[in-house]
Amino acid sequence: MEAGTLQPPVAPAPRTSPGRAADDGAPPPKKNSPAPLAALEDIAGMLLLTGQAIRTAVTPPFSWRGEFVDQTWLIIRRCTIPLIVSVLFFGFGAPGLQGGNITYILGTVDRLGAFFVMATIREFAPWINGMVVAGVGGTAVCADLGARKVRQELDALMVLGLDPVRTIVVPRFLALGLVTAMMNLIAIVFGLAGGWLAAVPIFGDTSAGFFATFTSNFTMPDLVGSVIKTSLFGFIIAVVCCYRGMNVKGGAEGVGRAVNQAVVVSFVGIWAFNYLFTATMLAAFPETGNLH
Repeated sequence: MEAGTLQPPVAPAPRTSPGRAADDGAPPPKKNSPAPLAALEDIAGMLLLTGQAIRTAVTPPFSWRGEFVDQTWLIIRRCTIPLIVSVLFFGFGAPGLQGGNITYILGTVDRLGAFFVMATIREFAPWINGMVVAGVGGTAVCADLGARKVRQELDALMVLGLDPVRTIVVPRFLALGLVTAMMNLIAIVFGLAGGWLAAVPIFGDTSAGFFATFTSNFTMPDLVGSVIKTSLFGFIIAVVCCYRGMNVKGGAEGVGRAVNQAVVVSFVGIWAFNYLFTATMLAAFPETGNLH
């Protein structure tokens, strides 16, 4: 080739727009649903799962009984110590020391026992109980079901003719509902113990004065409402965590993402339901709001 001969221009490579792959024959990526629509789909799925779990729990065969016992013991073993530590120090710190400071200034430290009826039984003991069960027991349930989903064990159960809701969801649904209510009684006792540690050794109140004002303001609707509320907390946690675990996508990374989402959704559900339940109970039983 002689020097100075012009070369034919080379056509530039086709440019692809950002976010779009070159046309190599691959199918276009699947678009995700918009966030509001995805949230509505999740809520509908959780409601359907709740109905299926309730219907399956009361209809034979009751093949979930053995798994129910195992899950109940597992949740109790994992949640008891974190719950005791949490409510004991929270009761000593927030309502105990801070509430004691206010009553000490007013010269009515003995009234701190009356304050703990509202603080322990009605509010922070059920709330911390729900947080601990969701953070410890709920995450374990979600991770277990998510791993089963990734390993296709749930599909294998359906191939074998077994109902995953009856086999896996129902025992965890009932175990979380029962254990959360039982753990609430433990939370009330140790939350009250934290308040006693603040009132008697710190502010110089007497045990008789602390418990006298506590019992004079204690009502049975407070206790029954607290137990019912926390039992429903457990059912909310169970439905959210089982639903997220059974709908995992994306392998091990998807399992971790589902666990994180399950905890966040469970917390939001507990907070919203706690507000509605407490407002309804105070309206139905106005005597629970009186201080004697």
